[in-house]
Amino acid sequence: DKGDVMFDGRYLGSLAAAGQREIRKKIQFVWQNPFASLDPHQTLYSIIEEPLLNFDVPDKAERRRRVEAVARQVALPLSLLTRRPSALSGGQRQRVAIARALILQPDVLVLDEATSALDASVQAQILELLLTLQQKHHLTYLLITHDLQVVRRVAHHVTVLRAGDIVEQGETRALFAQPKHDYTRELIAAIPARNLTQEATE
Repeated sequence: DKGDVMFDGRYLGSLAAAGQREIRKKIQFVWQNPFASLDPHQTLYSIIEEPLLNFDVPDKAERRRRVEAVARQVALPLSLLTRRPSALSGGQRQRVAIARALILQPDVLVLDEATSALDASVQAQILELLLTLQQKHHLTYLLITHDLQVVRRVAHHVTVLRAGDIVEQGETRALFAQPKHDYTRELIAAIPARNLTQEATE
């Protein structure tokens, strides 16, 4: 509830309306629950297209080209674009949410527990997709999660918070190998032993 947020050399709190609009285009969100974050009354095409309408892309053919292109990037069959979210699985819905976030070609994706509502096999697929997209588009991810296995797999740098306060931060591999704060050690100790063993051999 205090402090400043800086992005691309600018303090976000001091931006005028035009500057805030520009920043919203560069920072997009993927929310936690794919069953609640998509409008049930819209088709998937309309859901993915909507940010283009909000940011004044007037050419209908260009919007279609970009919607279909981003759907392919997230491995979402074009035949599904005429359907509504209720016809999709959780993993497919999250692919739609990721496509919607990518359509404006942002620099940063904020991933708020983006895989926690999915079962383990689907979670693995979405994580692989996120890693592929990160490499392809040179994206920065701000990953918010309680799942340290996901952190260890995806993050390059970790900040550990407890009750809203930063208790430790550092490069992921170093932090997991030598945690300095008791709370961080407790979190790492809570990871199932079989998963730690598997990660150590990878």
